[in-house]
Amino acid sequence: MLVNPEVDKVLNQFAKYVIQQSRNNLSEENKSDGDLYKTLGGQVSKTAKGFKLILEMEDYGKFQDKGVKGADPSKVSPNAKITGQQAPNAPYRFGTGSKRGTFKSFVKRMSMFAKQKNIRFRENKIVNGKKVSTGRFAKGGFDSVGYIIASNIYNRGIKPSMFFTKPFEAAFKRLPQQLLEAYSVGIEKQIQVNITKK
Repeated sequence: MLVNPEVDKVLNQFAKYVIQQSRNNLSEENKSDGDLYKTLGGQVSKTAKGFKLILEMEDYGKFQDKGVKGADPSKVSPNAKITGQQAPNAPYRFGTGSKRGTFKSFVKRMSMFAKQKNIRFRENKIVNGKKVSTGRFAKGGFDSVGYIIASNIYNRGIKPSMFFTKPFEAAFKRLPQQLLEAYSVGIEKQIQVNITKK
């Protein structure tokens, strides 16, 4: 049977693996933005009944991981590169729950993203019946671009990345059988994933 120091070591290795792999799985935007990357963490503590493992991440990490169902894919701009419902089976949906009223801040964030990446409108002309970019910038600043990006994401949804779920499940499968038997009441229910607002 595993003794306490071994359990502590195993759970710390579990947490370290999940956090490291989750960070590796994040998109380049999330890595450069830093908030989600930095808040990913884990801690193991001793309790009266055994051990407690807490895995933490920024609040919006759960949406990146599980995806968000779009409010109305039919409203996505026909010019958008990504169309259609992106997360039909996601447990979260835009326009519902406690996150209402934040569309304005979402637009602001997308405007900042557009400015950082220099995403701007371009002029087009019709050549032989096809729309072709002239290469010149069109009217409309970063705020307008941010609104369109935010609106498209809001309506089509966010595709699940499983950046956290996949490493968690992989690490769980590697836990020693002795540990699983010692905590036969269901260790997966005793591992707390703490979604925090930093």
